[in-house]
Amino acid sequence: MSRRMASILFICTGNIFRSLVAEHALKPYFGEQSGYLVSSAGIEASPQAIHPFVRGLLLAKGVDVTAHVQRRLTQMLLDEAALPVAMSLDHRDIIRRRFGREIRLFNEVSYGRESAILDLHEALPQWQEFPEAAKAYVTGIVEYIWTAIPSLVERLPRYIVR
Repeated sequence: MSRRMASILFICTGNIFRSLVAEHALKPYFGEQSGYLVSSAGIEASPQAIHPFVRGLLLAKGVDVTAHVQRRLTQMLLDEAALPVAMSLDHRDIIRRRFGREIRLFNEVSYGRESAILDLHEALPQWQEFPEAAKAYVTGIVEYIWTAIPSLVERLPRYIVR
């Protein structure tokens, strides 16, 4: 491709839930010639598998993430991103401290709201004791991210100058 691709990088904690979902929800909006490269990374990205429940939700949407490899956020990934997008306020704050870069939140880019998309353990601290509530929360977050993508795509020109 002759022109440089604009990189959109979704960032969460482990790169196995929120950022992963956002990456795969956005990718279908862009063909190979779109000029956008969509990816994800995690602040910690400690080695762990994608939960089978999350994998199943994505598979039901036509996305097979069995080949996904977690990536830890690095300075290089951040520098290459035309639009890095944090899923929560904590991620934004950590990136500000560690990397000295101000970035936008997913809800800010999608809806103009400065609010976080909480991880399961943040929204439901004792999630292991309430498996049905945990599944409902995870399902809700996947659906929320998925349905926010059209708005995010519509608002991209505000954040990425082509």
